[in-house]
Amino acid sequence: MQSVVLVTGAARGLGKEVARRLTASGHHVVIGARDAGQAVVAAEEVGAAALPVALDVADDTSVRAAADALVATPGRLDVLVNNAAAFPDFAETVTSANLDAVRRVLETNFFGAWRLTQAVLPLLRRSPAPRIVNVSSGAGSHGDTTYGLTSRGGTTASYAISKAALNALTSTLAAELAGSGILVNAVCPGFTATFPGAEQMGARPPAESAVGVVWAATLPDGGPSGGFFRDAQPLPW
Repeated sequence: MQSVVLVTGAARGLGKEVARRLTASGHHVVIGARDAGQAVVAAEEVGAAALPVALDVADDTSVRAAADALVATPGRLDVLVNNAAAFPDFAETVTSANLDAVRRVLETNFFGAWRLTQAVLPLLRRSPAPRIVNVSSGAGSHGDTTYGLTSRGGTTASYAISKAALNALTSTLAAELAGSGILVNAVCPGFTATFPGAEQMGARPPAESAVGVVWAATLPDGGPSGGFFRDAQPLPW
C-alpha cells in the first residue's frame, strides 16, 4: 500500500517538486497551500493522485480544518512533510530586526510545523510506517561553515533562528516518539531557487534539492530518526 503524504507549502517551488516526485512514485499526495485555488491548480499539475487542501500553518483554525479534511478524505496519513516557510530576509540582523516581522517568521517556520504536527499526530499514529520530515536549513546549524549561524556575520537572523528552533523541535520530538515507529528527521534541501533572483545567487533547482526530502519521507522501517540531513548525508546541528 502506497503512503498518503501531506506536503505543506506545495503550491510552488520545492514543495511542489517534492509532491510531484512522490506522486510519480505512486504515493497519494495532499497538496497543502494557503490559497485554496493555488492548491487546486498545483494538484492538477502534479497528477491525478494529488488532492488539494487549503492550509495556512500559521493559523490555528486553518490547521484544524485541514486535519479534519484529512480524517474525512482520504481518512489516513502516513507522512507529514513540514515544508511551508517564510522567505529569508538576507539583510536582517538581530539588532536591526523588526520583532513583529520576526514573530511572523517564527509563526510559520517553527510554530507552524509544531502546530500541524500536533494536529495530525493521531492520524500518523495509526499508520503502519509514519514519517515526519521537517524541511530545515543549514542556516540554523552551528556546524555549517557556509550558511550556518556563525558563518554569515549575523545576517538572515529570524530565518536562521527559526530553523535552529525547528532542528531542536525535531530532535526533541524524535526522543519523545522513540520506539513508536514514527521516524522524525530534519532535512536541509540546500540553497534552493524558491524565490525570485535565487538562481543569480547560486541556488540550485528544486528538482535537485527535492531528492533528499523524498529520501527522508520514504525511509524504510528502522531508518534514522532524530537526525539532520542534506542529500541523505548527516549534517552537524
